[in-house]
Amino acid sequence: QVQLAESGGGLVQAGGSLRLSCAASGKIRINTMGWYRQAPGKQRDMVATITSDGSTNYADSLKGRFTISRDNAENTVYLQMNSLKPGDTAVYYCHYIDYGLFDAWGQGTQVTVSS
Repeated sequence: QVQLAESGGGLVQAGGSLRLSCAASGKIRINTMGWYRQAPGKQRDMVATITSDGSTNYADSLKGRFTISRDNAENTVYLQMNSLKPGDTAVYYCHYIDYGLFDAWGQGTQVTVSS
């Protein structure tokens, strides 16, 4: 089993920055980790993903403002969010999936961007 612990959400003014962290623990195998977000009344959408070897994928609308990175030694993935907009307000979820197709979700962290 794998457990995910997220941190770093909060309230920020438009134009500000936040960094989210997600630490994985348990039986870690070669994996892809990522961030998804869900605004009230909307579906959960992919924000960014990163493989164990560092290959990244971003939602087109977020390229240039958000950066995903990881520390494999610490089994931790980060999401640096810059130039935040009110439309970025959502619950952000960390996701893990390994080569055995075991997947796990974090509990979610609230990001609120005020105008």
